[in-house]
Amino acid sequence: MKKNIAVITGDGIGPEVTQQAVKVLDAVAEHFKHSFNYTYCLMGAVAIDETGDPLPDITVEVCLASDAILFGAIGHPKYDNDPTAKVRPEQGLLKLRKSLQLFANIRPVTTYPSLHHLSPLKSKYIEGVDFVIFRELTGGIYFGEKKTNEEQTWASDDCSYTKEEVERIAHLAFQSAQKRRKKLTLIDKANVLETSRLWRKVVKEIAPQYKDVKLEFLFVDNAAMQIVLNPKQFDVILTDNLFGDILSDEASVITGSLGLLPSASIGNSNALFEPIHGSYSKATGKDIANPLGAVLSVAMMLDYFNLKEEAQLVRDAVEWTIKSLFVSKDIDPVNFYFTSTIGELISEYISGRISGRVNKENIELRKSTII
Repeated sequence: MKKNIAVITGDGIGPEVTQQAVKVLDAVAEHFKHSFNYTYCLMGAVAIDETGDPLPDITVEVCLASDAILFGAIGHPKYDNDPTAKVRPEQGLLKLRKSLQLFANIRPVTTYPSLHHLSPLKSKYIEGVDFVIFRELTGGIYFGEKKTNEEQTWASDDCSYTKEEVERIAHLAFQSAQKRRKKLTLIDKANVLETSRLWRKVVKEIAPQYKDVKLEFLFVDNAAMQIVLNPKQFDVILTDNLFGDILSDEASVITGSLGLLPSASIGNSNALFEPIHGSYSKATGKDIANPLGAVLSVAMMLDYFNLKEEAQLVRDAVEWTIKSLFVSKDIDPVNFYFTSTIGELISEYISGRISGRVNKENIELRKSTII
């Protein structure tokens, strides 16, 4: 199989973790005889510095012509700490989502037994947690009309949705539930918001097409509590842009590290894959960032390409590194391994070069010699 992949490394630790993701893709290509061709593009603070634009037109053109996009992270303290900045890195990401019509953000939340001690929740509550959040990505309050008066004593943000916008992501969520444990939970605020009442109406209309899926409803405030009290109850969560943004970040801490979680943003003809963490500028260039979120995003990309065996091998490799305690500094601040070393280990696992006992002494010297 041949695929063209646009690579946007972005800011902060983005280039470091994306490099490991590309390394893993290369290992998959070599092992399974595929061909992945990469075109590197600018977006975020680095794009502002070089072009004055957080999303240059050429980046959009390359992404539209590619089979998928691999993305690192955006953001820089000089913009984060300046709320008056007219041009911001985040504008590039919002514009890219809109330009490519990436209407569905998909975030799986999976826990690993060997990392339960890192979770803020007790182990008994997170054992077996495995759910996925479908967040609508191109509508709602983030893209609504924004108003303020000259004195800046009043402001408003319009939140609107159409039936079609709800339908297209609802179908994806139902289809995912059919392949999982056949349960879908719509999270809204239908007791207060007209947009939420529209969501509930449309989802109820669609539900009879998926008779094997159990449909439930939760108000967002209750859902926020339930994710903490009993996360095991969830299978597929469906929600709008604002609620999905907040709840997916809440759910991400269950695993014990933001660096572990991947995501996909799916459109009608394009898809973007990225770890959920930010640019973490303090760790830039130190080779200590957790690359697993980026690597697991590659697994989601391979699923999108319908390369199921390849995707599972990547996930197996990640699980092997975690079980073997080849983990980054966010997971083990004392006995940690470098970003690049973890990428090498995963690549060698995929290539079949890992067998028997691993020479940890060599790995600590930034090598990955296997004996």
